[in-house]
Amino acid sequence: LKTRLLLGEVELRNDNPKGYLPSLLKALDVPVSSQTLVFSKTSSQAPFTSPKTPRALYYNDTVYVGWAQGSSAIDIAAIDPKKGPIFYTLDQTDRKTPRFTRRNECMTCHLGPKTLDVPGLVLRSVYPRPNGDASGMVDGFVSGHNNRLVDRWGGWYVTGTHGATVHLGNAFLHENDHRKTDLSKTSNVTDLSDRFDTSKYLSPHSDTVALLVLDHAVRMQVYLTRARYETLYAEDEIRRAPNDARVKAWSDRRIRDAGEELLAYMLFRDEAQFQGPIKGTSNFASEFQKLGPRDSRGRSLRAFDLQKRVFRFPCSYLVYSESFEALPPRMQDYLWRRVDEVLTGRDRKGLYAHMADSDRRAVREILVDTKPAFKAWLATNARKRSSG
Repeated sequence: LKTRLLLGEVELRNDNPKGYLPSLLKALDVPVSSQTLVFSKTSSQAPFTSPKTPRALYYNDTVYVGWAQGSSAIDIAAIDPKKGPIFYTLDQTDRKTPRFTRRNECMTCHLGPKTLDVPGLVLRSVYPRPNGDASGMVDGFVSGHNNRLVDRWGGWYVTGTHGATVHLGNAFLHENDHRKTDLSKTSNVTDLSDRFDTSKYLSPHSDTVALLVLDHAVRMQVYLTRARYETLYAEDEIRRAPNDARVKAWSDRRIRDAGEELLAYMLFRDEAQFQGPIKGTSNFASEFQKLGPRDSRGRSLRAFDLQKRVFRFPCSYLVYSESFEALPPRMQDYLWRRVDEVLTGRDRKGLYAHMADSDRRAVREILVDTKPAFKAWLATNARKRSSG
């Protein structure tokens, strides 16, 4: 985008109260329907964030945008396929010359144990006070689709319905007595206009389906980034000691461990199950499902289930991402071998013992039709077997 701006191929306009935000989202092809709203003071824009002025987040497969009322800058995290998220700000005070600034200090929060010690995005669930301050974090919470809904979205606004299931969104809580709060009164909310002025935002929604996908995507990206780094570390050690059998064994183990963690998450083996149907309030679900490839039968890894789980077919749509394509050949080869073992049913142990045969078959068929690298791997492996 910086290059296109310099070449005059695109223009960012700063002529309304939201600054560059509308034209920035359009230029980056980020849908407004992806808007989610966080009111806890848990980001770099904390001084401008409160229950009356929540911070808006927007995203697609490769970029995340954070906007807060009154802030002089828009936060941007762009996914580098080889390095993970790279952080920038867009200055809002200059109305003539848009300027992106790289912000390395963001790594203070975005590189550590919660991101598996690689650059990564973090979603928090906290116990928020009425002013937006956090009285504490939900114990052991790390963003991802494995969290129960009852532990998610503390400090966030959430619009959507989900039956008798409750979550921490829309509520003011205190760490020491949050269990006394009746969360049924703040769940199944479809209108936020009585909580803050929604007209200040591009959308009045903080869609529950957009939040569910965001939960999955940020953690999946962490596993992708970690798998790449672990493979590079392992291969570097082998280059230093090419004839050391112990180094070779350690290298294989390092790749295996990172690959297995990525595989299990990619195939949703630890996904928290829902207790009832979930429905958002915006156009996010319909817009999201239109994207991405479909197989010969019209099936897509972006298709939603939203009855017991997020997606109809348990394999991450980020298998099509540039980050997946940027995985080193050794890691890709390991993953495709394990994907084939799981989806053909040759592996029915441990995490994969209860994967339904219908899911295995459907995911395999979709990948063969829509992921050329997997189809090519299968063909190469078949030739190897036939040649002895």
